[in-house]
Amino acid sequence: MIWKMIACLTLPFILVVLFTRVTYNHYIGTLLTVALLIVSYYKGYSNTWGVTFLDLASLIAGFLYARRMREKAETS
Repeated sequence: MIWKMIACLTLPFILVVLFTRVTYNHYIGTLLTVALLIVSYYKGYSNTWGVTFLDLASLIAGFLYARRMREKAETS
């Protein structure tokens, strides 16, 4: 269970940043990550509210980081 929580804290963040780097748009990167999370919820990989909350917290942190990363890239 502890490994699942660590994955919930890191994987959505990394996916948002990765998809943002690939698509050059942080909204699309977040949307793709949300789609993957919805599929994983539908398949039953998220069985507690704590896991869902950690996924959303990591998703929001990834979005904010990707937005700041894009703003820095545009000003340089």
